[in-house]
Amino acid sequence: MILPLQKGILYGPINSRRLGKSLGINLMPCGYKLCSFNCVYCHYGLTDVLDLNVNKHIHDLPNTDVVLDEIEQGMKSSLKFDYLTFSGNGEPTLHPHFREILTAVAVLRNRYRPDVRIALLSNSSGITHEEVRMSIDKIDLPIFKLDAGSEKRFKQINRPAQGVSLEKVFESLKSIKGIYIQTVLMSGNPSNVSKQDLDNYFEKIATIEPVEVQIYSLDRPVPNENIKRVVPTQLKQIAATGLKKTGVKITAYYRK
Repeated sequence: MILPLQKGILYGPINSRRLGKSLGINLMPCGYKLCSFNCVYCHYGLTDVLDLNVNKHIHDLPNTDVVLDEIEQGMKSSLKFDYLTFSGNGEPTLHPHFREILTAVAVLRNRYRPDVRIALLSNSSGITHEEVRMSIDKIDLPIFKLDAGSEKRFKQINRPAQGVSLEKVFESLKSIKGIYIQTVLMSGNPSNVSKQDLDNYFEKIATIEPVEVQIYSLDRPVPNENIKRVVPTQLKQIAATGLKKTGVKITAYYRK
């Protein structure tokens, strides 16, 4: 079953394999899915409105003051969480006030819960904007998506909005230090685990030089029934091969 969209700005805390207890922050609409990608594997289903420029949908986005008020209430609550994570129903960095919100959230975190870390789960389309790139140093765990090493495979898997290209994403990723890369691997149609696909992908990873790469596969129902899960043994083998080829730590995540 495809997961329903988040119904509010804050959600969780959810138990995450990577982040422990994570309190999610949704900066996109609650009534429909607005995103710059229409990934074949998204557990929220197909994108209703595919757009890189969300300003035309500004009235559907949560107001900055409301976002910060809810986050402050969450900070002051009895909820236990390890991370505040920007993620949600679409790409969080597309919110026109993302940098302002992030800066204020960092202040609130320092005031109320200095031990909590701030994370970002991004599809990488927003970092082509300088203002977003300049915000990354306020994030403790900036995780960016890279699912393909070629433009063809990128378009088949992520199905981006007009104006988004792998070349632009790649140029932005390699310009930022201290980031993490997350990758969904799949077999079937489309697939990104052939030898050529992985060679193209590892070449990109070696150039970007992230702190770590986090690879995983399909654990939930997805919109495209033609894609298949990559089993844990293959994930671990890909991680080991990638380390040898790139010199970058690659961790395979999977349900045990």
